[in-house]
Amino acid sequence: MNTTTITKLHNLLAQALDALQPLFLLMTRWYVSWQFLKSGWLKFSSWQTTLSLFRDEYHVPVLPPELAAVVGTFGELFFPVLLVLGLGGRIGALGLSAVNLMAVISYAYVLLAEGSEAALAQHVLWGFMLVTIALFGNGSLALERFWFKNQDKQPLAAASRPM
Repeated sequence: MNTTTITKLHNLLAQALDALQPLFLLMTRWYVSWQFLKSGWLKFSSWQTTLSLFRDEYHVPVLPPELAAVVGTFGELFFPVLLVLGLGGRIGALGLSAVNLMAVISYAYVLLAEGSEAALAQHVLWGFMLVTIALFGNGSLALERFWFKNQDKQPLAAASRPM
């Protein structure tokens, strides 16, 4: 095989993989959103248990347990919706990253204990997925693309343009 053939094959492979990017980002957004939505809904639907957990189990720094419960539950229910819709996805990804990080910090004595490697690995996986969305955006399969169609597909472009 000569270099021209190898280059052509590489370009074909790159085109095929590039075509899969929007679907990959959509699936990533949906998967990580589902994980947080389930947790948020469970907290919301079992509020007394949630308050008890935040008082006795989770050690959220700085915030009182009741406020931490409200903020955490809100974050787990609000930010995933942004990701699912693909509207403000980078904000949603950064917000969920903060929720994810706070979960690890608040429950570190369990997640960092021997035998909890798989539980910590889930948080690491979600963190990587959220960073991927924050860095690369929603992809083209997102409401943001249609919503801001007349603004060069850049949600903040119109706001940052000089008048």
